[in-house]
Amino acid sequence: MIYKLIITAGLFALIAYYIDLKDTWQVMVEASLPLLGLALIAQIISTLFAGCRWGLIMRDLGFDRSINFYLRVYFIGSYFNQALPSSIGGDAVRILEVGKSGYKKRHAFAGVFIDRAVGVLGLLVLNLAANLLFKGYLPDWLTQLINIITLAGILGFLALIFLRYLDFIEDLFLVKHLHALSSQAHRLYSNPLTLGGHTLLSLGSHIFSILSVFIIARSLNMDLDFQLFLVAMPPVFLLTFIPISLAGWGIREGAMVGIFLLVGADKDHILAVSILYGLILIISSLPGGLFWLNSKHHREIKAENP
Repeated sequence: MIYKLIITAGLFALIAYYIDLKDTWQVMVEASLPLLGLALIAQIISTLFAGCRWGLIMRDLGFDRSINFYLRVYFIGSYFNQALPSSIGGDAVRILEVGKSGYKKRHAFAGVFIDRAVGVLGLLVLNLAANLLFKGYLPDWLTQLINIITLAGILGFLALIFLRYLDFIEDLFLVKHLHALSSQAHRLYSNPLTLGGHTLLSLGSHIFSILSVFIIARSLNMDLDFQLFLVAMPPVFLLTFIPISLAGWGIREGAMVGIFLLVGADKDHILAVSILYGLILIISSLPGGLFWLNSKHHREIKAENP
């Protein structure tokens, strides 16, 4: 966690070197509060889509708990990721919570891993579709680079599903666990309709997250097309998946400023949008804190450490 804090601070120091944070603050305080409230609602809906996706994945893998249970645990994971930076990540919390409900943690790990993979798949599909439908927003070289990375990621996901057929790697130390995950993914997605349904939930989650960012921009009187955000935000989200900073802070701001500067957006406004979106993510995760306080796992920890 210490290295993440150092990297996050370093990234913001670099951003502050190029952008006057006083100007950014002045932009932020002039934001429309009603629109920020609407952006918060959009982000909560995004989390609900993602939580439902994970719940369906777990139930299809044989974890017989209600969707409400998985929604609560997903919010708890978001809370640990966003509002409570710690050495325990949101995915680890999800695994522990499912384990405490009577299932083996290694089996729960498979469900969380597949959920993550399908979440990335949905973002890649959205990015590719947006680039094909809405051309001309980004420079051609960047669009082509993003498309290549996107196609490689989609092929990587498909390779994960069919990796199970390579029986000779089952005994290799470094990849045997990946082979086991592939078997689970193949069993889950032997029916393409299941994969299609989970991917649609991923698309819904990402679209509402992008809508949240777009509404924040409108709250700052930025007159940018929603199509631009569909093209520009997926690469930003993908970069924030790299676990080198606290909850993506610093990476998200640098990526948004860099990409939106290419289309002529004002850097102070874009930085303000990114910071406000980070705060929206924290606020939207707070229900997870309440769910955590009422969870069985938290009660057990409290009992062990009175």
